[in-house]
Amino acid sequence: MTGKVYLVGSGPGGLGLMTFRAREVIDKADVILYDQLPGDEILASLPDVEKVDVGKYGSVHTKEQDEIERLMVKYAQEEKTVVRLKGGDPFLFGRGGEEMETLRKFGIQCEMVPGVTSGIAVPECVGIPVTHRSFASQVTFLTGHEDPSKPESAINWKWLAESPGTIVVYMGVKNLAKIADALIANGMTAEKPVAIIENGLRPNQRVTVGTLRTIAAIAAERKVKPPSIIVIGEVVSL
Repeated sequence: MTGKVYLVGSGPGGLGLMTFRAREVIDKADVILYDQLPGDEILASLPDVEKVDVGKYGSVHTKEQDEIERLMVKYAQEEKTVVRLKGGDPFLFGRGGEEMETLRKFGIQCEMVPGVTSGIAVPECVGIPVTHRSFASQVTFLTGHEDPSKPESAINWKWLAESPGTIVVYMGVKNLAKIADALIANGMTAEKPVAIIENGLRPNQRVTVGTLRTIAAIAAERKVKPPSIIVIGEVVSL
């Protein structure tokens, strides 16, 4: 006999955009493994059960990924109901797929609870639609923080630079200058509009706007920090 693990997306921030299903499984959990991205309001609402902070704050990790997965397995093997609570959606740059693989390897039941992803909701909350009939018929999501152990980038910068539509970058603040330079070097106009939304849907939300040519300098001057969503494309003009 084992317990069950729920991989739960809490949405982009705040109780209002967390799903009923997420609330339901959180309230019946025996153990909650949480990171910082759900935000203060959601974390303050967690029930009085065992809670383990497994957040990653920049380069400071309270728990490494393999340790997080070991904890999920350990608690489930103790026949506990476990919630792995993430911001946004667990399967979009949330490493939920890796955690699911580990749980399946140990024969542990797991259920995915989708969440509203910040790559759509955060631009939307400041009036930037990631698609629009007049500006963008496609949208591409990419990580600005690839696995550092990869021998080379898995991102096709030439394809991105030449493709129409919107680019949404998660976790890209640290590498913003490199991202902008790569797109310009591969043919994207340096005047392409760019917006960075910090702390989307939270009281300290802030928007920084520029172009591919200027955005890195503007962000540095304004001391832009994670968590932030970067939007590149003509929809930013809206």
